[in-house]
Amino acid sequence: TVITTFSGGAQMRVKLTALLLDDPNLLVMDEPTNYLDLQTQVALEDFLRDYTGGFIVVSHDREFLKDTCEQTVEIERGKLIYFPGGIEEYLEHKEEVFEQQKRFNKKVEAKQRHVQKFVDRFRAQASKVTQVQSRLKYLAKLKKIDIQHALKTVRIYIPPVESKKGVALRMLDLSIGYPGKVIASGITLDIERSDKVAILGENGQGKSTLLKTIAGELEPLAGTYRWGHKLTVAYYAQHVQRSLIPHETVGGHLERMATRDLVPEVIMQMAGNFLFTGDDLDKTVSVLSGGEKARLLLAGMLLMRPDVLVLDEPTNHLDLETVEALGDALKEYGGTVLFVSHSRTFVNLLANVVLEVADGKVGLYPGSYEEYVYRVREASGGATPNRANAPDLTEKVHKRSRQESYQEMREKRRALTKIEKQMEDYANEKQRLLQEYETDQTFSVERDRRLHTLETVLHHTEDEWVRLTEEIDRLDREQWQAG
Repeated sequence: TVITTFSGGAQMRVKLTALLLDDPNLLVMDEPTNYLDLQTQVALEDFLRDYTGGFIVVSHDREFLKDTCEQTVEIERGKLIYFPGGIEEYLEHKEEVFEQQKRFNKKVEAKQRHVQKFVDRFRAQASKVTQVQSRLKYLAKLKKIDIQHALKTVRIYIPPVESKKGVALRMLDLSIGYPGKVIASGITLDIERSDKVAILGENGQGKSTLLKTIAGELEPLAGTYRWGHKLTVAYYAQHVQRSLIPHETVGGHLERMATRDLVPEVIMQMAGNFLFTGDDLDKTVSVLSGGEKARLLLAGMLLMRPDVLVLDEPTNHLDLETVEALGDALKEYGGTVLFVSHSRTFVNLLANVVLEVADGKVGLYPGSYEEYVYRVREASGGATPNRANAPDLTEKVHKRSRQESYQEMREKRRALTKIEKQMEDYANEKQRLLQEYETDQTFSVERDRRLHTLETVLHHTEDEWVRLTEEIDRLDREQWQAG
């Protein structure tokens, strides 16, 4: 049998099997769960947890990463970041660092205001020249962190459609398949409007065939299906890329697909949601990669504002943040969504109804998606990953250094407070002696010697104040960097 005639999931299983035939001690896998059904994903996870070698995996499915990986590397904005823990711990650490950066900048702003207030107040006083100059030097060194906006906070805006009650799709004794081959039969069920329906089942059972049939791509072998009155239906699948016009630009396609009432800002926002920015909008479809074409089709479809979305693997070419943002956005979308996806993260976020395709039948699954996953794990004999007892690797790695840093910080702050009090006392005494010169111009060796001593002590004390302040700033930075 020619492998290219297999389904995407079957082809992926063949590739994984071939990968293991050489008994490697290091596996490098790029999106291994694409097109894999849940049953095969669970089997792959069980294998990887018991695998004695090492593996490096790229995946946009958070659930898969949580269940298999113990360390995390992220490539973001041209930088590679290593973290000695799992994806959940890393994302929590990343969020914490983001908050620490904001707190650090607030501290810097407060210090800048405090120092500037001192400078503004005493700039004109000759007796404060040295202190003002020291603080101006320190003010020049106070720098805020350039905080990059957290990618995870991106939100996808889907133009709203009216949410209606009633039946969106009715199937009566429907049979699906191809001439001479029935895949599933006797399908009788209703899908309510606004439902978000996940279609689940093993590869080859007929999930995509069902979507193609209700989208009008395949003729029913028997029975009927009917969409609700005046509902518009949009269908997304990888092969529909041929519907793109090769000479059309990215921006032109999105403008053509958008409904007339959408303003250009919404179209540009949708383009950005799917990673088309700047010069990308002027690219012609003919130069786009397969993944870029898939993203363009998905963005254009959402701009059409259909009442129903029929989606076959919409997340295959999306990064983790966009997958989660799309799931959140579609959950709030007022229309009906029927979808096949092998991203458990996406299904978890979106599905409120589960259809199971198995053994030639299609029916409503009586439980939630989480219950479905649990049943599949039990049937496979695999253990459910226990994340509750997972070690807090971040805390183990950084706990001691944080404690030492906090102790050092406390000591330096106490020393700084003491020095500031000394500086104030010395400055007051110096001011008193200068005032004595104005009222009593009689030469005094003792007074002159004391004034000279105060100026020397003040100079050294101010230098120490600047040094301690810089040390405290350094410790602040180290603390947010260490998480």
